[in-house]
Amino acid sequence: MTPDCKTPLRTALELATAGGPVLPLRLGKVPFGNCRACAAVACGGRPNMKDAGPCQCPAVCHGWAAATTDPHVITSPAWALAWRQAVAVAYHPGGAGLTVVDLDNAAAVEWAREALPATRTVPTTRGEHWIYRGAMRSSNAVRPGVDIKSLMSYARWLGPGTGRMADLPPAVRALAVKEETTPAPGEVVSSIASRARWDRTVATGCRHTERYVRTGLERGLALVRARTESGAGSQAFGVARFLAGQHAQCPGPCGLDAIGEDIVTAAVSVGVPETYARRAVANGLKMASERAA
Repeated sequence: MTPDCKTPLRTALELATAGGPVLPLRLGKVPFGNCRACAAVACGGRPNMKDAGPCQCPAVCHGWAAATTDPHVITSPAWALAWRQAVAVAYHPGGAGLTVVDLDNAAAVEWAREALPATRTVPTTRGEHWIYRGAMRSSNAVRPGVDIKSLMSYARWLGPGTGRMADLPPAVRALAVKEETTPAPGEVVSSIASRARWDRTVATGCRHTERYVRTGLERGLALVRARTESGAGSQAFGVARFLAGQHAQCPGPCGLDAIGEDIVTAAVSVGVPETYARRAVANGLKMASERAA
């Protein structure tokens, strides 16, 4: 049950009416998985995914990107089974023009009280959600116990909270910048930071246009990053296999190693250990090449 003891579906409809894109969460408080037709974004992705095309799939697919305010979709037969199995409701903060600073423990909450301007707060199991007006990119582990959930993530609905909502402050935006440029204390700098990016210089034998390759890659990376709670490693494998399969008829080289590095980076950014991410991506690329052969 949701915090106000309403059914998840009823709560979702009320949130959607107020302008919050919603989706059901299954046991474990994670989104329902993609259907086979949408695996590795084969369908093109939903409109609110980064650089995505239209998605005709009626099912609850793509994690955070499935969130919607359309009551016809929310109450559709395609979503009915998910609501019967749902244990909670999530919303897409970025789609509502919001950013959630997820404080996972008491120490993180204490830091926020000293470093961030007061805003609307919602108690969680172990900490608090601080909600600001304004959207930004999502970032995990910007500080110990602190995640930023906005444009490419979901947040569990735990009630309206208390306090007046403040505008998104520069201090929160700065956390994401710091995450990109500064390794954690005592951490070995990963080879990912200086990876080679895909471009025509590493894909001289690719028969596809640069736009085609980049669009497909961005869609795949968005799908991996959407797995903020679980399954990012498996998703990275699927994306690597799918993207490599698109080059089966190319004379080569197609720069698949560089594409693989981008997929590894996306998986690591949502918590997958680098060794595991590299193995998953390598297996995905290998399987695609074996099928082509």
